[in-house]
Amino acid sequence: MQTLQRITKETHISVELEINGTGQANIATGIGFFDHMLEAFTKHSLIDLTLTCKGDTHIDFHHSVEDVGIVLGQALRASIYPIESVERYGNAVVVMDEAAVECALDLSNRAYLVYEVEMEGKVGEFDVELAEEFFRAVIINAGISAHIIARRGKNKHHLLEAAFKAFAVALRRSLVKNERAGIPSTKGVL
Repeated sequence: MQTLQRITKETHISVELEINGTGQANIATGIGFFDHMLEAFTKHSLIDLTLTCKGDTHIDFHHSVEDVGIVLGQALRASIYPIESVERYGNAVVVMDEAAVECALDLSNRAYLVYEVEMEGKVGEFDVELAEEFFRAVIINAGISAHIIARRGKNKHHLLEAAFKAFAVALRRSLVKNERAGIPSTKGVL
């Protein structure tokens, strides 16, 4: 179990994360759609997550979404590395009605994000470009290399939810235990 806090002038965040969980979520960010996405992430990654964020949402949601990504990424990094006896690579395509989003990732301990889920506007009060900010913060702080790419879709809610779920499933698959893998790198360390 990883427990972290981040306190700034903009946000106060508390996270408890169990990477080998059952997908239990207790999320309260004050941003309804974002809570929904984080709950979908926990359900499909099978990671248990308790997360609270009190942020300056009277300004906008940017600080809260990005800072949650930072803390979640830090908790993931602390839980994943040093890496041993797991698959390391994971991928998934998640379909939600007309939308299909793919995520392929590598627990490389080298952060890199390719994010191609192009859209503008809002889902409810949530600015859709904040999803990329969230994923970037998670990826950089977790040391994961990930490609999140929309194959097709029109409905913004469906596209974003498929992106969160695809990331969750790919992460779950990369963390599958494989004792034969040892340290899954020719370098001998990740």
